[in-house]
Amino acid sequence: MVNFAQEDPCAHRRGRMASSPDSNASLSVQKVTRSESSQARKSQHAEEAIFYMNCRAAYLTVLKSSLENIKSKEQLSLVLQQAGRNPSQKTVNKYWTSQTTTLNFDDFCTILKKEKPATKTELLEAFGKIDTDNTGYILHDELYKILTTRGEKMSPDEVSTITKQADFNCRGKLDYNKFCDLYMTTSEQCCNTAREKLEVDNRLKQQQFGSQAETSSEGIAMPVSKPSPRISRKTDHKLAPTKGDSRTPSRPSSAQSCKASISTTLSLGASSNRSTKLIEPDTMKEWHCAQSKGCFYLEEDGEIISHKYKLHLPQRSTVCITIKPLNIRQVEGKSGHWLSVDTALYILKENETQENLQLVSFTEQQNKEMFGWKGELGSGIYWLLPFTTGCRLKKVKAQMTGEAKLVYRGEDGELALTKEFRAALSDIFETIDLDGNGLLSLEEYNFFELRTSGEKCDEEAWAVCKENFDMKKNELTRQGFMDLNLMEANDREGDPSDLWVTLLSLGYNKALEMTEACPFVIDIYAEKCKPRIKAIYLDAGSSQLNRAVCKSVVNKGEAKVMDGCENIIVYTYKTGRRITSVIENKSENKVIIHVNNEQSKNCLSSRGLTVFAVEVAPKSTMVSQHVMPLNEQEEWFYNCVHSLVR
Repeated sequence: MVNFAQEDPCAHRRGRMASSPDSNASLSVQKVTRSESSQARKSQHAEEAIFYMNCRAAYLTVLKSSLENIKSKEQLSLVLQQAGRNPSQKTVNKYWTSQTTTLNFDDFCTILKKEKPATKTELLEAFGKIDTDNTGYILHDELYKILTTRGEKMSPDEVSTITKQADFNCRGKLDYNKFCDLYMTTSEQCCNTAREKLEVDNRLKQQQFGSQAETSSEGIAMPVSKPSPRISRKTDHKLAPTKGDSRTPSRPSSAQSCKASISTTLSLGASSNRSTKLIEPDTMKEWHCAQSKGCFYLEEDGEIISHKYKLHLPQRSTVCITIKPLNIRQVEGKSGHWLSVDTALYILKENETQENLQLVSFTEQQNKEMFGWKGELGSGIYWLLPFTTGCRLKKVKAQMTGEAKLVYRGEDGELALTKEFRAALSDIFETIDLDGNGLLSLEEYNFFELRTSGEKCDEEAWAVCKENFDMKKNELTRQGFMDLNLMEANDREGDPSDLWVTLLSLGYNKALEMTEACPFVIDIYAEKCKPRIKAIYLDAGSSQLNRAVCKSVVNKGEAKVMDGCENIIVYTYKTGRRITSVIENKSENKVIIHVNNEQSKNCLSSRGLTVFAVEVAPKSTMVSQHVMPLNEQEEWFYNCVHSLVR
């Protein structure tokens, strides 16, 4: 079947500055808002459950088990077709490169999230560009010429296969309305066939992601897969790799094949009375202080990136380090989604070679939404690595009916920014002004540019900015930042496309709500010296961060040796409102561990799965999952069984 899917026309803008510019809601409203939010979460969980059921159905139509990998381009193309997609060779090549040897179930789910099935409207629009007279037909000769000479060229035999189909061809013409109907019907039939096969096969049923009851708010949320690290992403080259770093497929396996196992149970109360062990900043008024802001950003594939920092202490001192979500402006009647996102900092000491970092500690003490650590640090350089589990910061399905207006023309015909867009830009400025001095340095602005366009602004372009926009001490003011975005709107004659690229990359949706980012603020208090903190990178979690998370849980968590397999140890650690489990494999062989959360109540897992499996490399440790309460105002019950798959 021919692929008429169009490439995404929205590309990141480049060289932003390459040219010069020519109150509180009532209690009842809050209750309604909370109720609507709860219903939205339930709806989202149900939709995710359906999506992953369809993924699994398609996968198991081609492969025997979700633990089996896709081993060829042909298999990838076939399993995508079973999921109702119609991948072109270009699409297949995008995911199966010269370096690809296998793809796992997680990879497949990630691909399906990116490769949305074509809708009838999109297909008709594509044909409409050829049928400029809007007749509803395309001559075979014209179709032959287009399909054999443009884009991903088809062979004459392939075109003939299309034109000979009597269902949508007549008298040398293709009735593309009928073609689209058949395309959509065939796609749906592929999905239905896969689902029916899954339903009737009892053996496969045992491997499903839980039951319908598990889509409720009382069970762990339904699947959100963790994609494999992308090869193209820049990594922190100064940090040493983690031994045993490997893919961690969130894939279920048959419980019947599990022999040795460990069961962990924790019953926890509501989070309304959180620990207040952390020292209050008011008691440190005489201490030296440093602060920096930053942000977690959610990538399209679900990966989370954030700023990474270096802390310099000129002498030994008692210090207190805290992190919490940044409380910026909130729209009346709407809660700030990011304020419920969990945050943490891992503190690592830099040695002389900078090739390996030593874990010092992490922010495990809690005071409301703030997490912190207090202790003594020697003089030197430390890395501060922000961390969030991904339990609350994850992709959400858009539920909006319209798109916010960004610009308008005044009575004089000049473009202006809308009040709503200016408010969003003001919040963005507040977030990217890392040192909080009310101005943007070139360094701060470049973090913004790298996030939104992938490029840096050089000194020459910054000089152009200085000539045309409001600056103080060679730093961009808030008004200058507003004018810069207005210039971009003027450059596009009011077309907001590039402005939306910026907003979406910063975690905003089309209603100008920040739903896929979490700004945070780091405060450092030192008793005897002036601390200095500086953002160094804006990047994904490094292997050093993964190792630090594992080591902290191994050092402080409860260890349980797996019955019947002394080489497998599961560590479980609770800090604040988070439970983390880590698996250690001491054996010489890789192992597959089946993880079952079916008995947990009011829990939200970073894996997003009720039942899944992870592959642990020999002589290594890895995170099994992070778990948080789905509803913090209610009790939550964590019951997890780790079993070795034979």
